[in-house]
Amino acid sequence: MRRKEYKRARKRASGKRLALKVSIFVVLSAFLAVAVYAVALQKKAADAVDRAYEAVDDREKSDLRDEAVEPLTDNVSVLFIGVDESDKRKAEHSSTLSDALLVATLNNKDKTVKLLSIPRDSYVYIPDRGRKDKITHAHAFGGTRGTIETVERVLDIPIDYYVKMNFNAFIEVVDALGGVEVEVPYERIELDENDRRTIHLQPGFQNLDGRHALALARTRKLDSDVERGKRQQMIFQALLDRATSITSITKYGEVIDAVGDNMKTNMTFDEMKSFFAYVKGGLPEIETLNLAGTDDMSTGIYYWILDEENLDLVRDEIQTHLGISASSSTLTDGRSSLTTPNETADEVTYGD
Repeated sequence: MRRKEYKRARKRASGKRLALKVSIFVVLSAFLAVAVYAVALQKKAADAVDRAYEAVDDREKSDLRDEAVEPLTDNVSVLFIGVDESDKRKAEHSSTLSDALLVATLNNKDKTVKLLSIPRDSYVYIPDRGRKDKITHAHAFGGTRGTIETVERVLDIPIDYYVKMNFNAFIEVVDALGGVEVEVPYERIELDENDRRTIHLQPGFQNLDGRHALALARTRKLDSDVERGKRQQMIFQALLDRATSITSITKYGEVIDAVGDNMKTNMTFDEMKSFFAYVKGGLPEIETLNLAGTDDMSTGIYYWILDEENLDLVRDEIQTHLGISASSSTLTDGRSSLTTPNETADEVTYGD
């Protein structure tokens, strides 16, 4: 009798050991699979950033910097450029306009962020034109370099990094993140990425897919360019909120795929990883800034004339946030914005 009980006890113990071994094997296999996927994901991200990397001519740093910055230790600035490029527009136009310009300054010590929206119709000095024009045209005449130089002249700060995305990248990133939760101010039938009126925006707080989020970022006919800038800031923050709250590792792969070949940046993969320090403890509070001004139609073409006093205040605020002093160099010819436009024609009109 005792012999049978002993055999049964050994059998139960053996079964428990087997179950434990199987459990450990399953856990280790799952861990190994996640680790392998994470390594593959990092390789995938590095490859994507390598494809996206595009230096600005021979520019290793801003002319307003004595030496190159390091995101892990320095205060830095990033210019986000949204260009009005789609498959349709690439086929019809040889150059593109900047549909969105957002400047983020990051203070490393405080881990704070200031986000400035520059209205696309701001009347400013554009070096590649040799005169003042809408800031959106800086990209049409000088590409990324021309846009960076123009923004530096307007704000009198160094632009250390840039990230440029076209319509396709924006739509696919939003979709890969599962949409963005934003407030839509009004109902409107708006243009889609191919300039067809297929987007029906409905008022209220809601989750938008990529195509509707793009339409919301572009619309301005019922209010103003400044309000559009505020919406772009809102969408930018919503994107960051969604990106930093991703719990599924596979989502990161989808976002990387979404960026594909539709993004350009002068950040290396290591530099991009350095910015993760800003979100380790959660997304920092982002203070939004805007540029005041007045409408001008004196030439028959619409311009946003920046308010000089407000512009000086904004300059001081972001210079202080970056820990730099105002430049006394050659930027003064492009800083005044109060001049009334005197051009009677604009060479670039599509997308206006």
